[in-house]
Amino acid sequence: MGDDKKILQEIDELRAEHRSVDLAITELSDSVDMLRLQRLKKRKLMIRDRIAMLESMLYPDIIA
Repeated sequence: MGDDKKILQEIDELRAEHRSVDLAITELSDSVDMLRLQRLKKRKLMIRDRIAMLESMLYPDIIA
C-alpha cells in the first residue's frame, strides 16, 4: 500500500506541474518565441504520458 501512496503523490505533483506548464503555454501563445513554446508543449505531453503510465500501474486493465 505504501507504493500506491507514493504513486498517488507523484501523480499529484505531475498534475500540478502540468497545470503550470499549461499556464506558461497560454501566456506565451502570443509570443514569437516558437522554440520555447514547442518545448513547453512537448514537456506537457511527456508529463501527461507519465501520469497515464502511473495511473495504469494503480488501476491495471483486467481482462476477464
